[in-house]
Amino acid sequence: MKFFVDSADVAAIRELADLGMVDGVTTNPSLILKSGRDIIEVTREICDIVDGPVSAEVVALEAEAMIAEGRRLAGIAPNIAVKLPLTWQGLKACRVLSGEGSMVNVTLCFSANQALLAAKAGATFISPFIGRLDDIHLDGMELISEIRTIYDNYGFGTEILAASIRSVNHVRQAALIGADVMTAPPEVIRKLAAHPLTDAGLDTFLRDWEKTGQKIL
Repeated sequence: MKFFVDSADVAAIRELADLGMVDGVTTNPSLILKSGRDIIEVTREICDIVDGPVSAEVVALEAEAMIAEGRRLAGIAPNIAVKLPLTWQGLKACRVLSGEGSMVNVTLCFSANQALLAAKAGATFISPFIGRLDDIHLDGMELISEIRTIYDNYGFGTEILAASIRSVNHVRQAALIGADVMTAPPEVIRKLAAHPLTDAGLDTFLRDWEKTGQKIL
């Protein structure tokens, strides 16, 4: 499974990239706002840190304007994936931009039918939002499973990018189902290393080591 970082925090992205935990980055207008920086400037800096796809989102609602914004964003760096909403206008823009050779991440997916349309429009990535479905008492993981089955049935090359991940359990479940990619905030990725038995075991080892009176250095 590929790990994308859902953030526009350059320092956090760099830290995870240095550990080899970053295969790409996803951003959105809310994350850009949180960073307090210019979208072009911060996106270019992220692209310099990460070799993999960096999703940068359009804000237009009509296809022609989305295409224009997408071309502008794609010009920032070769590893930009233009992020488009899963609307009819977004699908039109996806068809054009993917046809021009740009990577396209179709976002705000909440149904298997939407995912099927995105794949047929040439999307590089489809981003089903797990957490937001869970918020309204629907099973976000069931959607990931449905999309996996449909894409495998027909050989679609669109990658399933599990998004709106809120917990380490979301990561585990998405990996078990077979999502190609997951995108999560830096704090969720860091929590993947945590387990109370690891902490307890380490504490025992250190207490026993102290009793030996020895030193390694």
